[in-house]
Amino acid sequence: MFYMKKLLHSRSKLTYLSTFSLVFVFLATVVFASAQQPKDWIAESNQNTEVLLMVLAKHNPESAANFGIDGFDEEISDLTKGYRERALADEENTKVHLLKQLKETTDVNVKEDLQILLGSINSSIEDYGLQNKYLLPYHNVANNVYDGLRGLLEDRIPTERKKASLIRLKKYVGNMDGYQPMTELAKQEMQHEWDRENNRVAPFKTEIERDLQTADEYIKEIEVLFKKYNLKGYEKDYQTLVSQIADYNQYIKEEILPKARIDFKLPPEIYAFNLKEYGIDMPIEELQKRAMVSFKELQTQLQVLARQIALQKNYASSDYRDVLVELKKEQLDSSVILSVYQDKIKEIEKIIRDQSILSLPDRDMVIRLATPAESAAAPAPFMSPPRLIGNTGEYGEFVLPLKSTGGKAGNSLKIDDFTHIAASWALTAHEGRPGHELQFTAMVERGVSQARMIFAANSVNIEGWALYAEEVIQPYLPLEGQFMTLWSRLVRSARAFLDPGLNLGIISTEEARYILQKEIQLSEALVRSELERYRFRAPGQATSYFNGYLRMMELRSATELVLGEKFNELEFHDFVLSQGLLPPYLIKKAVEESFIPNYIE
Repeated sequence: MFYMKKLLHSRSKLTYLSTFSLVFVFLATVVFASAQQPKDWIAESNQNTEVLLMVLAKHNPESAANFGIDGFDEEISDLTKGYRERALADEENTKVHLLKQLKETTDVNVKEDLQILLGSINSSIEDYGLQNKYLLPYHNVANNVYDGLRGLLEDRIPTERKKASLIRLKKYVGNMDGYQPMTELAKQEMQHEWDRENNRVAPFKTEIERDLQTADEYIKEIEVLFKKYNLKGYEKDYQTLVSQIADYNQYIKEEILPKARIDFKLPPEIYAFNLKEYGIDMPIEELQKRAMVSFKELQTQLQVLARQIALQKNYASSDYRDVLVELKKEQLDSSVILSVYQDKIKEIEKIIRDQSILSLPDRDMVIRLATPAESAAAPAPFMSPPRLIGNTGEYGEFVLPLKSTGGKAGNSLKIDDFTHIAASWALTAHEGRPGHELQFTAMVERGVSQARMIFAANSVNIEGWALYAEEVIQPYLPLEGQFMTLWSRLVRSARAFLDPGLNLGIISTEEARYILQKEIQLSEALVRSELERYRFRAPGQATSYFNGYLRMMELRSATELVLGEKFNELEFHDFVLSQGLLPPYLIKKAVEESFIPNYIE
């Protein structure tokens, strides 16, 4: 997901949220027929949020344009000397302004949102200090340029907006007055900072190697996109970009790669900060222990279902690992995979309606296959968000990659973990409905403030809900679907002890690989993706699924206990979804103070 600190200070790569990826928010003008007009307090809160959004727009206009903030489609991020310090100064000034607003406002909801905004700024400031103290700068320019152009070059973007990509490209390559090539600015910063090195750590060698191996995927797709949307006049600037990226990557190979660190572990202070930013709200040692217990319990539950499936399908072995191998043999051809997933969406929607699990929007969900560059950037299924602000009807897209690119030898590996029939149940529930897609869509219906959609969000909330959504649907699925739902939770439980185990030096890479390959039976492509996630893509993020699932299950259990027969599953889920992307402790507060009292006389 997008955090201010990631946007302003860590532009070298996208924050990697798997099956999240980013903040998947729908700020559409019409999503539900019953969508409400913003409440007075929301309008006041959004005015405060706009101040912080303008800081974002100033220092990372590509992301601002992706959010839907008008007027920034042609702008690019500033990497000139002192850009981090300028961003920090603007955040400090914004903090002063918001503190003043906090003293003056009387509305409790606006106060809560102001505290959310101030918390985001404080985290960003803390992140700046930690990076400046511990980490040397490093930029994956090919990825950054691709992201900036891809944000404008997609089907959901109007034609007029797509034309701005031509201007962005000119600015990226320095072919406009006042602009230098982004590759040169990145080199200048790295050369300056690395030359005055004072015990800060270099980037991880494997990360740099992977960036070099996937750079071509990004650059090639840029030309494909310009051609796809019939944009003219890009050719000269594109060839300049190709040459600049080749030169830049040669610089990375010769000057940066030899100095890279071979130990993937981050300084402990950085890893601890990552955990906090992703929303981990319990001691990491406790989370690990609970995850290991859950892992063992899930293995037992999988074994129970595996015996039933083996008997039903006449498999030679009833071991859950062998049953999974057999199920994965039912691979879907790429020509039919989308139709199969679309069918699963319809079947799950019927379950949701028949069982009164939650409210559904009156429209179809969108799913598509990932492009090669998208597979390089996020080698796992994810939800691609539409514009967050000023949306005129675009919707999110459930994106399914079929390959993992960028191996050590530049090879691509087939991801077969989600392309068999049994897997489609759990993945659809997680990424689609009632998971991510409904979580973000439902906020519009309730009139959620921008602070609660953008700056309150963390991975624990987002991924916790999606994993909980799988659990809610599981009882109504066929045996294979139930089996794969348990397998999905097994993966998330493993993440919650493997990620910290690796980063704290408790578990070796070989031990983690054994669990992923043998105990969970992941494909080699997904094993590689998982290890990359823990070690350099997003250290700490993988723990958020299990943490969020625990908090959601705790809240559900406590609410049912208090309300007894008065508990209504549909109303409970709709209420939780109406709270936006608040962290678990604030959702718990809302349930206790606003939902439960409605049922107690």
